[in-house]
Amino acid sequence: MSAAVATAAALLLATASPPTGAAATAIGDVQRAMETLAKTPGVVGAIGGAYVNGKPAGRGTAGSRLLDGKGGAIPANSRFRIGSQSKTMVATVLLQLVEEGGIGLDDKLADLLPEVAADGLVERADEITVQQLVQHTSGIPDWFHQSGSTAPAFDVFDFTTYYPPIEIVKMTRGRPRTGAPGETYAYSNTNYTLIGMIIEKVTGHTLARELDRRLFRPLGMTGTYQATRPPQGIKGPHGHGYYPDSTGAPRDVHRFNASWGNGAGGVVSTTQDLSTFRRALNQGRLLPPPLQAVLTGGSAQQGGGLCGGSLKGQMLGGSAPGLTTLTFASTDGRQQFAISVTRSTAGDDAIVPAMIKSVEAVLCPTA
Repeated sequence: MSAAVATAAALLLATASPPTGAAATAIGDVQRAMETLAKTPGVVGAIGGAYVNGKPAGRGTAGSRLLDGKGGAIPANSRFRIGSQSKTMVATVLLQLVEEGGIGLDDKLADLLPEVAADGLVERADEITVQQLVQHTSGIPDWFHQSGSTAPAFDVFDFTTYYPPIEIVKMTRGRPRTGAPGETYAYSNTNYTLIGMIIEKVTGHTLARELDRRLFRPLGMTGTYQATRPPQGIKGPHGHGYYPDSTGAPRDVHRFNASWGNGAGGVVSTTQDLSTFRRALNQGRLLPPPLQAVLTGGSAQQGGGLCGGSLKGQMLGGSAPGLTTLTFASTDGRQQFAISVTRSTAGDDAIVPAMIKSVEAVLCPTA
């Protein structure tokens, strides 16, 4: 759920034409790329999967399931928390509701969720639109970090207490806004906590049910689900992430409290299922073009793309205590490469660049 991953990934939002011919499907050695990535300080384990035309083109696993080389290798097809990559899925569900006429892009937050406008909980809620929430231009402060701090504003090691979304939104009371509604891009997990609440209010169903009904089941994403309440964890053998406690000792946080996910980052998935979703999205099977464009309209930065600018696509990332994920998906829906890293450090400043290098090594093997 970290903005750092989103910003780093946005630097590789490509603008060139899609590749053609053999170069378009050349895939490097995924296992070697993961072995190199696992040598990065702070990485406990890493798995990656490359896919071409909807089929596996290479998988790899390196490091270990547990700290200090324990627990054996992480299964390459195992589940992992995808962090803020969940936001694209949640936004897709919201925009499907827009397509169906249930809500509008210009609908105001105060009208959709009067409870967050009461007593000024969310300032200027009567001006903030659905589209501004999706594109991080609402100006609503982020609940994840305290102002001026990189540390989470909540107890990372509380794995049992359930916090309703409205209580999470209340954590932002009194924090300074990042700008006027629609004025500037400022990444905020609160936007997507609110979007999750809107989906539940409009449909009368839980966010988990709507994700499953609209995306996971129709696309055959059998390894994917939305974690909802603690102590729900990751099903099956998986990598364990760690976060330093007050003494600096790394503690296992693989049962990260599902309350903090909600619409902001609660999905558990696999490399193949992530690929399936991104392929369907980029092929236009989930949203009509005008609404699909809403998803990228709030991107912070753009750059020249992969493979010397020849591979057009988008890199999305996600990060939370103990984990970092990254997925590249070509615009034409032909190629995807997803990586999950479990880590033992509080930050991922060195890990994200190493993950991007892994993506380039796999998708640009002749570069």
